[in-house]
Amino acid sequence: MQPKHSISRIARKEIALFFSAPIAYLFLAAFAGITLFTFFWGEAFFARNIADVRPLFEWMPLLLIFLASTLTMRLWSEERRTGTLEHILTQPVPLWHFVVGKFLGCLTLLVIALLMTLPLPITVSILGDLDWGPVWAGYLATLLLGAAYLSIGLFVSSRSDNQIVSLISAVALSGIFYLLGSKAITDFFGNSAGEWLRLLGTGSRFESITRGVIDLRDLYYYISLILVFLALNTFSLERERWAASGDKQHHQHWRLVTALLLVNALGANLWLGQINSLRVDATEGKQYSISPATQQYLAQLQEPLLIRGYFSGKTHPLLSPLVPQLRDLMKEYEIESRGKVRVEFIDPVAHPELEEEANQKYAIQPVPFQVADRYQAAVVNSYFNVLVQYGDEYQVLGFRDLIEVKSSADMDIDVKLRNPEHDLTRAIKKVLHSYQAGGNLFDTVKGELVFNAYVSADEALPQQLRDFKNILRSETEKQQQKANGRLQVNFLDPDAEGGKLGEQIANDYGFKPMATSLLSNERFYFYMTLAQGDQIVQIPLDDLSSASFERNLAAAVKRFATGFTKTLAWVGSAPAYDPHGMGHGGTQFNQLEQFLSAELNIQREDLSDGRVSGQADILFLAAPKALDEKQLFAVDQFLMQGGTVIAATSPYAVNMSQRSLSLQRQESGLDDWLKHHGIGIESKLVMDKQNVPFPVPVTRNLGGFSVQEMRMLDYPYFVDVRGAGLNADNAITANLPQITLAWASPILIDAEKQKTRTVIELLRSSDKSWLSSSMNIVPQITEGSLTRYLPEGEQKKHLLGAVVQGRFESFFAGKESPLLKKAEDSSAPDSEHAEQNASESRATISSVIAHSPDSARIILFSSNDFIGDPVVSMAGAASGGQYLGSLQLMANTFDWALEDEGLLSIRARSNFNRTLPAMEESTRVFWEYLNYGLALLALLLVGLVQHQFKRAREKRYQQWMAT
Repeated sequence: MQPKHSISRIARKEIALFFSAPIAYLFLAAFAGITLFTFFWGEAFFARNIADVRPLFEWMPLLLIFLASTLTMRLWSEERRTGTLEHILTQPVPLWHFVVGKFLGCLTLLVIALLMTLPLPITVSILGDLDWGPVWAGYLATLLLGAAYLSIGLFVSSRSDNQIVSLISAVALSGIFYLLGSKAITDFFGNSAGEWLRLLGTGSRFESITRGVIDLRDLYYYISLILVFLALNTFSLERERWAASGDKQHHQHWRLVTALLLVNALGANLWLGQINSLRVDATEGKQYSISPATQQYLAQLQEPLLIRGYFSGKTHPLLSPLVPQLRDLMKEYEIESRGKVRVEFIDPVAHPELEEEANQKYAIQPVPFQVADRYQAAVVNSYFNVLVQYGDEYQVLGFRDLIEVKSSADMDIDVKLRNPEHDLTRAIKKVLHSYQAGGNLFDTVKGELVFNAYVSADEALPQQLRDFKNILRSETEKQQQKANGRLQVNFLDPDAEGGKLGEQIANDYGFKPMATSLLSNERFYFYMTLAQGDQIVQIPLDDLSSASFERNLAAAVKRFATGFTKTLAWVGSAPAYDPHGMGHGGTQFNQLEQFLSAELNIQREDLSDGRVSGQADILFLAAPKALDEKQLFAVDQFLMQGGTVIAATSPYAVNMSQRSLSLQRQESGLDDWLKHHGIGIESKLVMDKQNVPFPVPVTRNLGGFSVQEMRMLDYPYFVDVRGAGLNADNAITANLPQITLAWASPILIDAEKQKTRTVIELLRSSDKSWLSSSMNIVPQITEGSLTRYLPEGEQKKHLLGAVVQGRFESFFAGKESPLLKKAEDSSAPDSEHAEQNASESRATISSVIAHSPDSARIILFSSNDFIGDPVVSMAGAASGGQYLGSLQLMANTFDWALEDEGLLSIRARSNFNRTLPAMEESTRVFWEYLNYGLALLALLLVGLVQHQFKRAREKRYQQWMAT
């Protein structure tokens, strides 16, 4: 008989025996029932509010211990008890055929049980944005883990004729393998010993695969465990055949082969433990792999870069499992850099001299954590830090920078690494560019730069500009020497040859003749640009000093350099600091500012002088309020210079405190300017049935006592933008799972005015949204119950975020510069300081740039509050963790506008970033009970199929008997 035929016949026989008795149906029912219960109740799937199936696999290592032991306890014990084992031992078929056949029969039953759970991930994928990579990895891990436990159960069953003894022994042995890598054991040891124990534990290996990383080391571990116990099973049965006076050499051969198999399996596991590159990242977007963006920064390294992990041997139990993940990722950096990155791991407590260096040089301090040892609970000072050092520059990441915490409704805490690659790469980027900034600026630019000074002849210039022209010539000569041939300098007179160049720069850049005052007839040119290819940056004319020019030129050069930290000019209210963002001084953006400051230089911009700083790479208007003509002129001219203006604004702002919530009109001063460019914001609020809950305090009467509790209310003003509402073709929104737009208004685009420009729609509400003009936004509570919001009017999608790029005509084109107007007004004849003001007026040099280059952009989000601290905090309360969606949106917007997309592709890799949409309780109940029903239907279907197989076997048997 062919081996495969005998094995398959034995497997089919075992399957038939399973289904001929209630054990198979009990196994499947118990598996499905316990799995569904832990998914929806034990792990509180809907309360977690995360679109993943991690609860499906959370308890699988423990569940499989008992189910696999129950399934295998009778397979050999029953054969031994009934005496049929002797029949098997005397068969000419090799014993390993019987062992593998019984194993495959059990494994088939496990596969059927896993197939019954498939409706769960399908349900989650319907409800939210499910990453299928960890799902398939989880099923693979469950199959391997279950197979390992089945092999253990079969071996134990072969050693006893009592099913109960087999059950208890299999549970105990499988439990030991599980406990080796669990927190219950590893918490008693340091990181090093704990890591070795995790390598031996079935549960810790299981967690590694279920997060979406299929590692050859983990696969081989389970396969080796299966082979070892199947071999031991075969050996234990083979010994039953041996007679006391049998062939001793044959017996020794069996012992030697079995021992070699065990030793090789263990040795291969230890050897593979040193290799961390043979793995597949199954997650969407390769969350646990080195991205091309990181590779790009590593390729820029010219000197060795040090990544040092400070991890204490004893740390918090929730942080301890994260250490191996960080170590593996840091080793990936070392491998990917091809020798440019050196990675070190240090326990500061064991190295006092390095601990002193960490404390004094890098300001790394231990954090007190409560931990438990063998005998008592104690507070220990523990390190969980990563140092990134390049030359003299360094960055330190603490555990607050690296982890993300999610709390569930039952107060369980889930801790994960937030986005370790983003955090490490961001630190590398900062130290790399800080180090580069200390050298020659031109060395960071590829290719040649062209400096053009469009300056009139000396006789046409006022005296202060003649002097500055001489300074300019001297400074550009110095810069040419520094550039070593990378800087070409041209002084061009726009009035030469009949003013042909003047007409050209007016058409190309909107450069019009300047004047010193409204009453002056003198007209002249004094513009400076820096260009490389088609990219052009205008250098502003500030205080006419050499220091000012050098500073502005350096800022312009950095725009062509690879990756310098860019400067964000922030315009908006800056009320007194309030950690909760609930003060009365206006919306605060502390969380956004802190989030952005890790990658951008944030500069508070005062537009009262009618200018934007020359160091500004981008202009951000955060809930602007009542911009006057000079401030609007500054915004307009920044756009005309080819800059990008990003605005978060709408006709409404919310005043929020601990006890009140009110909506008020807010004039930004941008309305006419935006309409001039074909962009409008309607004076209504968007409400959407697809929304994020709003936390509302509700008072209940319990036996005469008033109890106040927080209820999450369906709140249509918190528009939940996800799926089709996010532009999947633009890098700003492509990788974002969800955005909460609070109290937003619809954006109106004038298609006629945008014919020559590019319009990119970023955010849209769902097709179940409508508009409201009501100023009452307070959730209504009637007699203790929450009043539901009903749609009014037409329901359709509304635009909430957009990019408009192209050539813009200045709002002030054909008008005199507001700066000259103010100067003339302040120098009136009856002024006490008329002569002084007249002098200042003559020193005011201004013109209106009539139009922008094609690179200019307006990026608009139609909400004043969605990036404010109160909304970010409430969105976090609704999700049970830290909400980063709107902060990541803004960071992506700035990176995209600055054409610095290095970190953009990996910014949204947060573990808890894929949230579920808001659902009514009836909807949640429907999906839960639907899965119960589908599991029952699957069980009935299995019974029906088995019944058909049984009838087919009986029919074949009757035909055989008839012949």
